[in-house]
Amino acid sequence: MPTWLVTGGAGFIGGNFVLGAVSRGVRVINLDALTYAGNLDTLGRLEGNDDHVFVRGDIGDRDLVQRLLAEHRPDAIVNFAAESHVDRSIDGPAAFVQTNVVGTLGLLECARDYWKGLEGERRDAFRFLHVSTDEVYGSLGESGRFSETTPYAPNSPYSASKAASDHLVRAFHHTYGLPVLTTNCSNNYGPYQFPEKLVPLVIAKALAGEPIPVYGDGLNVRDWLFVQDHCDAIERVLEKGRPGETYNVGGNAERENLVVVRTICRLLDARRPLADGRARESLVTFVADRPGHDRRYAIDAGKLRDELGWEPAVGFDEGMARTIDWYLANGDWVQRVLDGSYRLERIGQG
Repeated sequence: MPTWLVTGGAGFIGGNFVLGAVSRGVRVINLDALTYAGNLDTLGRLEGNDDHVFVRGDIGDRDLVQRLLAEHRPDAIVNFAAESHVDRSIDGPAAFVQTNVVGTLGLLECARDYWKGLEGERRDAFRFLHVSTDEVYGSLGESGRFSETTPYAPNSPYSASKAASDHLVRAFHHTYGLPVLTTNCSNNYGPYQFPEKLVPLVIAKALAGEPIPVYGDGLNVRDWLFVQDHCDAIERVLEKGRPGETYNVGGNAERENLVVVRTICRLLDARRPLADGRARESLVTFVADRPGHDRRYAIDAGKLRDELGWEPAVGFDEGMARTIDWYLANGDWVQRVLDGSYRLERIGQG
């Protein structure tokens, strides 16, 4: 049975990844600081499962990370741990630098020292996989897509901190030989996403019959990736990717934000109509744009397809329907989040 140290494994993407990995026979040591977006409810069905060991802690705590590596001897480290919301980075960039840059540096140094102590096949097989974002590439015009060779041009404190962490990962490969892999993904959506992000926020507002805020003119374009497809891509890269390489992960589903919002409204109207019979699209309210809002992202995932044989399996319409059905069936999970520190308020106005 392989053992993986997964950091940030109680978050949205990390939680989905851990659930899938354990179900497929991987022993997971799950290190998460449980900041505001970390949620043990996501991992509830793993309670009592000996193949899932949860440890509350920070990736920057080198003594803790070294102890976990020495005790559990993982075959790989998968790093999801990050502050990840652009709006929050506008309000407080320091936390993003601390976790995404300083924390990643500490994790890399621990991984390097652990890897150097391995021998033979275990040393050859070890991998450090760093999960990043397409936002490091900046903003596109009306045409073109991001490739792995696109120059970095981050435009928010969040994307700048992720760009810095990507560079550190690359440097540890070229300087020390650490067998690293980096994935840069497009916008994820799906079950267990914290409701500050667009899709779950719109679902929550629409279900409550409240105004649905749309930034600016709503025409900003993102490439939407169903979270399970992303998790499958990460496993493929971990299994077959070439050390030192970067792989872009996209959903082949470019949509304007306004189209995403209208799709959610239409699907909810069909499943749970408002009592007064209104179409939820009437709740759309245009609000002041996010400072420095990137206009368009689009991913070219051809390298991942051609080298490793991965393509997204879930189309946008199917994925959004599955996401909405999950939120409708798991209202208790959502309510426990909203009973905490976040009340769907606007943040990141600069």
